[in-house]
Amino acid sequence: MKVEIKYFGMLAEITGCSTERFTVVDLKMAGLKKELLKKYPDFANTDFRMAQNKELVTDTTLLTGKEIAVLPPFAGG
Repeated sequence: MKVEIKYFGMLAEITGCSTERFTVVDLKMAGLKKELLKKYPDFANTDFRMAQNKELVTDTTLLTGKEIAVLPPFAGG
């Protein structure tokens, strides 16, 4: 399955791009995260969250082919 991934903040700096198309075999978010860590080893030293279709997701969330966002840490209140 092909997904479009958008990177924000320091994560875009690490990847050198703000958007890329990615082919995944494992259809769970954990599989995508594993592939991202393989391609971008610096992600291992960075706290980040992932969202699908503008909703934060967990590692067990199934990929739907919707837009994926990789988000840096953020604070709110």
